[in-house]
Amino acid sequence: MEIYDSKLNELGSMSTKFHKISTGYDQIILARPKLYDLLRRQVPAHKISMGKKVIRAKEHDSKVTAYCSDNTVYEGSILVGADGAYSAVRQNMYKQLEEEGKLPLRDKDAFSVGYIAMVGISNPSNPERYPQLSETHRTHFRLVLGDNSDSCYVATAPENQICWGIQLQLPEEKAREQKVRSSEWGSESVEVMIKQFQDLPCAFGGTMKEIFDATPRDLMSKVFLEEKVFQTWYHGRTVLIGDACHKLLPGAGQGAVTAMKDAVVLANSIFNMKDRSDQSVKRAFASYYGQCYQEAEVLTKSSALLTKMMFGHNWSDRLLRRVVISSLTDWLKQREASKNMQSRPQVNWLPLKKNRGSGNVLQPEGREEAEKKAQAQAQARARADGEHYHRSRL
Repeated sequence: MEIYDSKLNELGSMSTKFHKISTGYDQIILARPKLYDLLRRQVPAHKISMGKKVIRAKEHDSKVTAYCSDNTVYEGSILVGADGAYSAVRQNMYKQLEEEGKLPLRDKDAFSVGYIAMVGISNPSNPERYPQLSETHRTHFRLVLGDNSDSCYVATAPENQICWGIQLQLPEEKAREQKVRSSEWGSESVEVMIKQFQDLPCAFGGTMKEIFDATPRDLMSKVFLEEKVFQTWYHGRTVLIGDACHKLLPGAGQGAVTAMKDAVVLANSIFNMKDRSDQSVKRAFASYYGQCYQEAEVLTKSSALLTKMMFGHNWSDRLLRRVVISSLTDWLKQREASKNMQSRPQVNWLPLKKNRGSGNVLQPEGREEAEKKAQAQAQARARADGEHYHRSRL
């Protein structure tokens, strides 16, 4: 990652080599639509229902029923709220908790807001115009800090696409005011930001206008950059994952990654259940929460710090940027990378992938038991095959 001022003078850079040393893997930016398509193709089409919105849920007889806005009803043993920062599942669960007098005050607080952002991903661009696209083995991430409270970044993605973002830092009071008005945002608000920032220099060359022009409007989004870790992640047979229970700022690039880790750990906890009783469900949810909550808090703080370092314009943000870029030793950067990458859970019912990096990897709960179970099953199959072979010889 390279950081420039508004005249494209380089202020400093940060290498991702420590990530690869710790994990054994390169950091590659992938367009979210591509990721969504990849994941969706792994699931049979009949198992995915589109356009559904849960409006309420009700528990009864060791079951949970979800009622949707189109009058469809779904029943199951558990309900997983993976429906984003303004999760309807969470709101329904919190309403019930509040009626029971069990909702912590902290969970009633609003999100912390400090930035307005517009993000997008371009159509495939010409590598002759942007030579950085030719280096497919690595990701180029370049950030330009404006003279006021704005910044913009561009990053290479597979298939010659360019991911980009515009950030506008806001005082707390103005951020709250904009938040109230955000329901009025439409396509015209995106056009306003385009006109406001189209003359900013692009760190890959030219201006941001060229990048905007190469981006379909349906691949642009204007959003608030918000953060919050909720204290309550589950109640009864309902559980939350991802942004529904923790919303991170984008500086560390850990928002979607943390959500996927939630899904893996929750799946492992469900896999380890002995039965579908209320007690087993509670133990599974508690195991998931115990493995993920503390890390979510740590990552929320580190993401906030890195977001300030990257996009902030206050004097303290500038000081932080100078310290991180210029003063931190390689040893300290390596140590922090190793610590942040320890949590790399794998699903318990698949073979364990070996650690390819130098950093330690924390084992999820139930992994050792799953390994022993898989080993016992393999030995049993080997014995059965041996006995079958012996009988056939006779």
